[in-house]
Amino acid sequence: MGPMATTRNILIAPSILSADFARLGEEVRAIDQAGCDWIHVDVMDGHFVPNITIGPAVVKAIRAHTQKPLDVHLMIAPADPFIAAFADAGSDIITVHAEVGPHLDRTLALIRQLGKKAGVSLTPHTPEAALTYVLERLDLILVMTVNPGFAGQPFIPAMLEKVARIRSMIGSRPIQLEVDGGVTPDTAGLCAKAGANVLVAGSAVFKGNKYADNIAAIRSAAAA
Repeated sequence: MGPMATTRNILIAPSILSADFARLGEEVRAIDQAGCDWIHVDVMDGHFVPNITIGPAVVKAIRAHTQKPLDVHLMIAPADPFIAAFADAGSDIITVHAEVGPHLDRTLALIRQLGKKAGVSLTPHTPEAALTYVLERLDLILVMTVNPGFAGQPFIPAMLEKVARIRSMIGSRPIQLEVDGGVTPDTAGLCAKAGANVLVAGSAVFKGNKYADNIAAIRSAAAA
């Protein structure tokens, strides 16, 4: 077994929540050129989470600035009425929270019918059991390692056990396991060890305007 046989490919998805919103197109181009794998887009409605960010028009605007997958995380309730708009805007992956509607299976089926990859996100209090009957609908599982709503919050270590349990649940299914919240070079290794292969990082990527160095530091910490 060589090292590649045992380590999953780590993907880095900078969260534009920490970007300069007045220069969003330039920021997206900058993180693309700095070597990110995906662009993570945090959509918040001031209802499901205590903050308001952006909508489909902004997703469409940034779509023109990158060929990288747009990883669109809907922290909105209800989500169903807006999924077609986010699909049309150019999202590649659309992730909803387990709690956003009464029919999670139907929501995930809708995302896939629109030709997009479907994800479910679990907030810190949501048990992994919420995934049991939708695994066959999923391309991505996103474990929130902070309470959603704001950038720059501290990582919740108890979530590592949840990540490890979900990695076991996934088994051989082709499902990406993503973590979001407080990911830094200090926590990236713990996340990867627990079984995550996609790391969302906002503050840790955008700090000091050293995007390439920051992405490389997170990637190497995860690999170690």
